[in-house]
Amino acid sequence: MLLFRLIVGLLLVAGLLCFAVFVATGRPIWRRRSILIIKWTLVALLGFAAVLVLERMTVLL
Repeated sequence: MLLFRLIVGLLLVAGLLCFAVFVATGRPIWRRRSILIIKWTLVALLGFAAVLVLERMTVLL
């Protein structure tokens, strides 16, 4: 659990750093990279949350 949180946090920081580079340089490749990193990080978070919810539902049944 702690490892997953660390990975997600680092991915979000990487996405924000890519966006900061985009703001500094104005090159659109950095904007695309930041959006891609943040998008897949959010997809992973939603998947992980779904697994946790399903796990709690099976414990309750």
